[in-house]
Amino acid sequence: MKIINKTLIATFCVATAFAGMAHAEYPEKPVEFVVPWPPGDLEDVLTRMIAEDFQKEYGVPAAVVNKPGGGGGPFPGAVEVANAPADGYTVGSFIIAIPVVGPQIGIPDLNPNPFEPLGNFLTYPFVIAAGADAPYDDMAGLAAYAKENDVVLGHFGAPLVPTQVTMGLAKEMGFSYASDAAFDALDCNTLASGDVDVINTTLQLILPCLDSVKVLASVGSERISLTPDIPTVAELAPDLNVALWNGLFVHKDTPADAREKIIAVAQKTMMSERAQKLAAETGATVYWQSADEVTAQIDTDIKTLGHIGTLIGE
Repeated sequence: MKIINKTLIATFCVATAFAGMAHAEYPEKPVEFVVPWPPGDLEDVLTRMIAEDFQKEYGVPAAVVNKPGGGGGPFPGAVEVANAPADGYTVGSFIIAIPVVGPQIGIPDLNPNPFEPLGNFLTYPFVIAAGADAPYDDMAGLAAYAKENDVVLGHFGAPLVPTQVTMGLAKEMGFSYASDAAFDALDCNTLASGDVDVINTTLQLILPCLDSVKVLASVGSERISLTPDIPTVAELAPDLNVALWNGLFVHKDTPADAREKIIAVAQKTMMSERAQKLAAETGATVYWQSADEVTAQIDTDIKTLGHIGTLIGE
């Protein structure tokens, strides 16, 4: 009888241990926040803040993993997140293009869209800019110049929203770029090298040389606080009104408890003094937008990008 009891006790202990493992509370191991760009820009800095706060809050390692895609833009990094287990341990920090453009460009792992938003936290201060020696000072001047001269555009990727908006604005203003090229980073060195004449990039990346760069327009409906005299694309062409946002996304099968814990930290981080200070210093808009609001925003942006695609003949 004693042997049987010991056996029963041992069996019970093993079963209990397995049950505990099966229902382990999230998070119990390291969490990766995937940024599909090189380090240094706003989405990277803010996502690092979220990772740091997540680690402090839950006591597990959390870090940003940068996965730039070269000519593929953010899509190779997004594919890696799509193929990771849907357990909340791999979180994508994604720009608008991942859910809006990704399903449309022939990447099987992104069509249908495998992600659901946790929330948006950033609207980029995205600009169209030229070097200080450019023979034009605004978009009207660029349009006039480009009708008689070749102008080369540098961008983060042809299918991406800023590029589409920039091409659409050129079409609206009656000109086109002679050629264009994709880069992983578009900063002061890109313009100084002479490889391109005009770039569309985040203001953050050209802040070090802002005094020697000509900002021609900003993308979105609101003027940027650091360049208040520069018109927006939406002012120049109202039907091209698209905000360039970044948010946190997970695979659609990710458990609710994992989502809730990530959201709780991210929302608190965005309201923190250090995040809002970064916004003031860079002209970015930093906030927290709920998953339902992001879903509605994506639907609106898909319609706007469809119009732009028709405009530029894609």
